[in-house]
Amino acid sequence: MKLLKTIFIVVLVLPTMMLAQEQKDTVVVKTDSIAPEVEVEYERAAFESTSLIDNQTDRVYSKGTIEMIMNHRFGLVTGTNDLIGIWAPTNIRLAVNYSITDRITVGYGTTKDYRLQDFSLKGAILKQTVNGKMPVSVTYYGNWTISALPKENFYNLSDRWSFFNQIIIAKRINKMFSVQLAPSYSHYNVVQSPMSNDLFAIQFGGRAKVTSTMSILLDVNQPISSQDVLPKSGFAVGTEFSTVGHTFQIFVSNYRGIINQTSNMFNQNDFFEGDFAIGFTIGRTW
Repeated sequence: MKLLKTIFIVVLVLPTMMLAQEQKDTVVVKTDSIAPEVEVEYERAAFESTSLIDNQTDRVYSKGTIEMIMNHRFGLVTGTNDLIGIWAPTNIRLAVNYSITDRITVGYGTTKDYRLQDFSLKGAILKQTVNGKMPVSVTYYGNWTISALPKENFYNLSDRWSFFNQIIIAKRINKMFSVQLAPSYSHYNVVQSPMSNDLFAIQFGGRAKVTSTMSILLDVNQPISSQDVLPKSGFAVGTEFSTVGHTFQIFVSNYRGIINQTSNMFNQNDFFEGDFAIGFTIGRTW
């Protein structure tokens, strides 16, 4: 009788134990088959500031960041009694940018010359990765600008508008060196004959970090459109000082304008003929 009870218990319990073991083994196999997620590590932005003297960089601040900018150009250094252009007529721009996501920034600025009001959009399309699978950053920058000069300066409202579009391809080579290449397209709704309404250009820029807070900057802009009177190339060199929340650039440039399309379309100053001005840019973020 005891033997029958023992056999009965074994027959009932053994399949249950085997099923439990099989279920346990199945769970383990399923867990092992799931590959761990690898988080993409992005490289730091190639430049400390959102601007490289006269052009934009790949820098897009994180979501919720507010950036205040002041751009200033003194007059051309002529060697006369104008204190290296400081007493000469100046140009100034005040602007504010806001990052609505980690990749998209919108902005507004106002410029003294021609009373230009600019509305801008900047977006990080691709970001350079640490592992090198994405070797460069690709960023779009564009602005839509309207002149607030009195209405007698224009026949139509549309005559006030100009536009600028640029693709910024930047690379952080190492902790010391960064470079960028940026083709651009400028358009004015109205220009004087025989000028063309459109102009293509290509910009090259670079940064060499000297210390943890100081860098040397280079910014070169070359028009490539076929116009009867091609604008002069842009050339600027300067120094940048950066701390947490602040950037300060001081430089010499042959651009009188601050808005990109103004400089690209109308610049007639030749840097290497002595046509240059001292300028500075201050940036503050919160």
